[in-house]
Amino acid sequence: MTYSFTLDDVAYLASSAGREAVLRASELVGDDRLRAVTVLRERLGDRAAPVLETALLQARVRGRVPDGWLLTADAAEQATAAPVAAHRASRLAGRDVHDVTCSVGAELDALRHTASRLVGSDLDPVRLAMARVNVPSVPLVRADALAPVTRDTVLVADPARRTASGRRTWRPADFVPPLDELVEAAGTCPRRGAADVERPYRHAHDVVVSTAPGLDPALVPWAAEVELVSLDGRVREAALWSAGLATTRRRATVLSSRGPGWEVTDAEDDDCPVGPAGEWIVDPDGAVVRAGLVRQYGARHGLWRVDEHLAYLTGDAPPPGIRAFRVLEHGRYSEKTLRTTLRRRGVGRVEILVRGLDVDPNALRPRLKLAGSQEATVVLARLETGPEAYVCEAVSDRVSAISDPR
Repeated sequence: MTYSFTLDDVAYLASSAGREAVLRASELVGDDRLRAVTVLRERLGDRAAPVLETALLQARVRGRVPDGWLLTADAAEQATAAPVAAHRASRLAGRDVHDVTCSVGAELDALRHTASRLVGSDLDPVRLAMARVNVPSVPLVRADALAPVTRDTVLVADPARRTASGRRTWRPADFVPPLDELVEAAGTCPRRGAADVERPYRHAHDVVVSTAPGLDPALVPWAAEVELVSLDGRVREAALWSAGLATTRRRATVLSSRGPGWEVTDAEDDDCPVGPAGEWIVDPDGAVVRAGLVRQYGARHGLWRVDEHLAYLTGDAPPPGIRAFRVLEHGRYSEKTLRTTLRRRGVGRVEILVRGLDVDPNALRPRLKLAGSQEATVVLARLETGPEAYVCEAVSDRVSAISDPR
């Protein structure tokens, strides 16, 4: 069970005494959590629980939001990573923006640097109180996202994607607030059941909604642009942009905490033929794959596809900063043939990637009975011509096993 903060807790945690208590708790937890609980109870009494919970939550979100922020457990789980929030804020530069689900202020912290005018709102009084501590320069109001209290602003929303029982949901109607109702209230689309009706608000809003990357775009027909955003190789979200904000239909944005990002859109050339494997197998970033922009990405870099239905690309030189594998040899896949090939090459450690085949890398690896000092990456893929195995030079960013049905 997570701790349920009160407004009194927030007031204490925002005080100098509360901040000092959280700092000391963080030091104690790093040594021994059980001892930390005992010591904090002795020192702080009833204040021990909110202090300890805050210390643990701050450790969980380190690097995603500024240090020292106040959070609830739900806010910590859903808080937008700072680079992702900064990217979205850059697209809204110079506009009047209203974050209608501001929670503890992660989006507001980025938007305050770019928006012409900015306001945040939330229904939860505790999260709103925390936001006032975290981003004190931003005006905040308690309000329902389904009844916008601003006019002619861009509405930014990040609905909760869990049901009352705590299960993750992919149905927009189950979001909190429900996604369809949110865009209806904003005047972004007509009310359900009406093809051509007067918008519910005289001043319609443009909307950008942050949601789970697995959401089916067919469920959100109002979204003029769907943007898949990844950070450091992990797909973080799908951003849905209404017509007044969209600049393309599909976009993949690839961000890195170590340097500049890049993007690819469906407006680019998609001439990316299918052909035999070149010197390299290229595994595009997940945002590119989920956005359906593998062909555009391949065309940009002079690559071609190994198969019509797979996301793997191939070519004579990999793009910079992307995961790629130098092909040593390849041929029709069978477990026996692969075992023989790896033994001949003296491979003792192998990374196995699978696409389109019913193969469990963790189950296959011990059956290969590897022995040797060399490393390799094996890419198993189902092509139109049948299952193929690519034995590749091992790469530095190793993972134990990856299986992806794409």
